[in-house]
Amino acid sequence: MGDVAVDAGAKVIGRIREIDGLRADALPIDELLASGKPAVLRGIARDWGLVKEGAPSMTAAMDYLRRFDNGQPVTYSWGAPEVKGRPFYNDDFTDLNCEVRRSALAQVLDEIAAHAGDAAPPTYYVASLLVDTRLPGLRQTNDLNLAAHNIDAPPSIWIGNRVTASCHYDALNNIAVCAVGRRRFTLFPPEQVHNLYPGPLEPTPGGQAVSVVDFDAPDFQRYPRFRDALAAGQSAVLEPGDAIFIPSLWWHHVQGLEAFNVLVNYWWSSVPAYVPTPMHALYHAMWTIRDRPEREKLAWREIFDYYVFGPGERAGEHLPPAARNTLGAVDETLARQLRAMLIAKLNR
Repeated sequence: MGDVAVDAGAKVIGRIREIDGLRADALPIDELLASGKPAVLRGIARDWGLVKEGAPSMTAAMDYLRRFDNGQPVTYSWGAPEVKGRPFYNDDFTDLNCEVRRSALAQVLDEIAAHAGDAAPPTYYVASLLVDTRLPGLRQTNDLNLAAHNIDAPPSIWIGNRVTASCHYDALNNIAVCAVGRRRFTLFPPEQVHNLYPGPLEPTPGGQAVSVVDFDAPDFQRYPRFRDALAAGQSAVLEPGDAIFIPSLWWHHVQGLEAFNVLVNYWWSSVPAYVPTPMHALYHAMWTIRDRPEREKLAWREIFDYYVFGPGERAGEHLPPAARNTLGAVDETLARQLRAMLIAKLNR
């Protein structure tokens, strides 16, 4: 392939804005959502039991988690030392480079501890484990209490060694709390999808498509637009007790910087539960629109702008309310009707 234009350790210049002096019982949720921008919430979880009692050592943090372990097996990703802490694809992007394993959490912790001093340890990553069902009681002194803001966001916990979660986006809003170890977050606004070179939609290392660029050694010959992404990126290192707000659809690359790292996060949607994920519409649009002639695609873009991406009331505002039907605001009843209609049409 010739000389590869690799820039080892390329970093973004922008910094994620920081908010200091917050308390866990006084989260500025409305301001965060209205801004539409990420923010580091310094020290907001400094009083959490896991943060305080886990601070002295990796052993102390693991012992604290063991108190709440109900013994049920957990699913986790395991990768050989060659993976270098980066759950990712194989060489031809047809499969993943990690195995999915299942065992007791205590065993996973023991194995992480046993390899903590290795120069190239195996990768261990317990991802998105529901706190309330697998670590009952942990939430009592380790919670942001988003319910006080009328947000239903059951916390999930992420446990591993020096793991890199490749750059991806989530459809939901996210507050992630760094509880043990340090993590580097590198974020990009949604429009940078064009410069981040997403991989296959399926399979994926973490549920969503991830950037195929190796952030530690980016190949600018193969991925030249990644330079533009770096210019638009923002980064920050979170210490234990810090949190970060990541708005929906912002791309984020997360690197665990210690031999043992624990993160707790909260996902929630800004729309009611009866409104499904737009990923369904994306798949449907790829099926029905993407491969049409360019003239037709441009025409469909105008139609989507009129019915979907413009003001919600525009398409039906010239009609009497009783005649608007699906052009009116979607409520739970209309959501059920639309779902039934789509299922019927797709099953023909």
